[in-house]
Amino acid sequence: MSEQQEKGTNWVAVITMMFIYGMISFVTNLAAPMGNVWKYQPGIEGSNMLGMMGNMMNFLAYLFMGIPAGKMLTKCGYKKTALIGIATGFVGVGIQFLSGKVPGTAESMVGPFCVYLFGAFVCGFSVCMLNMVVNPMLNLLGGGGNRGNQLNMIGTTFNSVCGTATPMLVGALIGQVTKDTVVSDVNLVMYIALAVFAAAFVVLSFIPIENPEQGNTTEDIPVLAPLKFRHCLLGVVAIFMYVGVEVGIPGTMNLWLSAQDGPLVKAGVQNAAVIAGMVAGTYWLLMLVGRTIGAFIGGKISSRVLMTITTLGAFCLILVGVFLPDTTTTSMPVFTGTKFQMATVPVTALLFALCGLCTSIMWPSIFNLATEKLGKYTAAASGLFMVMVVGGGILPLVQNAIADKVGFMIAYAVPLCGIAYMFVYSAFLSKPPADIEERVK
Repeated sequence: MSEQQEKGTNWVAVITMMFIYGMISFVTNLAAPMGNVWKYQPGIEGSNMLGMMGNMMNFLAYLFMGIPAGKMLTKCGYKKTALIGIATGFVGVGIQFLSGKVPGTAESMVGPFCVYLFGAFVCGFSVCMLNMVVNPMLNLLGGGGNRGNQLNMIGTTFNSVCGTATPMLVGALIGQVTKDTVVSDVNLVMYIALAVFAAAFVVLSFIPIENPEQGNTTEDIPVLAPLKFRHCLLGVVAIFMYVGVEVGIPGTMNLWLSAQDGPLVKAGVQNAAVIAGMVAGTYWLLMLVGRTIGAFIGGKISSRVLMTITTLGAFCLILVGVFLPDTTTTSMPVFTGTKFQMATVPVTALLFALCGLCTSIMWPSIFNLATEKLGKYTAAASGLFMVMVVGGGILPLVQNAIADKVGFMIAYAVPLCGIAYMFVYSAFLSKPPADIEERVK
């Protein structure tokens, strides 16, 4: 029995970590629906690419902070790094809140938009640091082993719940997105985020938490050293593709469904943003379902098989969806802000939402495949993975730039290409070299 287990579980610390886990998803998933508001402001004028710029800035921070965050973890420890991350998140959300107070003009809101983008960038630094901290801290608080893994699974669940709620909440607050919609319409979301960050900082400040084990090796491993192993190099690229696909599918779907020339508005729907947010939220809800299923079957089915099956499934769902006319509809339950009701949406939206079941297991599967038998190089590979999270900003930006030029459905060629790469990687290119055990010594 570990020392932590002998002392009993520190539930205050555990609950605090759960909230932080949720806030990572909350802050990250806030970018797409907020972009839906900004893209109709004067001077931005309906550009889907600019609507995804907040998401881009959020993920761009990983490119700059991924490796430094790992070094900060070693130098400052887990608790101090978590506190710095929480404080940074508070500042980032505060800047985004202030972007709604910065005066613009009737002709241009570009100035306030730039303030918002800076706030999204700062939030990106926060979630990068917190991502490096939360998993090992929950493992420590659970005393390691199965108990620590169980707390991490609960944390992942709470992360998915917040990811599901964010687009739904923003959509319910906004209703129909028009040129008259302003950022202050979603102030309630900002207040919630600020309050949770502040509370988490105060509570964590008073909780004594030891640092988890940093690893057994004292060898200074070069940052790029893991890339000499082909399965790791190609796996790092797969992570870049995965995060871009994971974010691009629901984020672009939200913009498509709520657009002034989108299928819902053309059909005369008055609360398009509410329905769009609910459908996007369904994607994240299905990720929660997929993660739960994955937790049960992960010990029986290999990561390679899981990745091959789910990438093929996601590819088929998107491929069918892009060729269906948006007049082919189905019914889905939506929350309008006051009640649940059935809403008519294109079948394409349902197929895209179902992709959440497939993407739910991809991150851990790619990680397992790319770090298989890496030994002492695993920690360095983890840092590279964190840097490649920037794909969640770059690929959706490219996707929506294409949407601006030639339409939303053609733009889904971007996630299709990403999924195709992941399929090829998992099925044919993910096996470690035969001599890897000698090379990692």
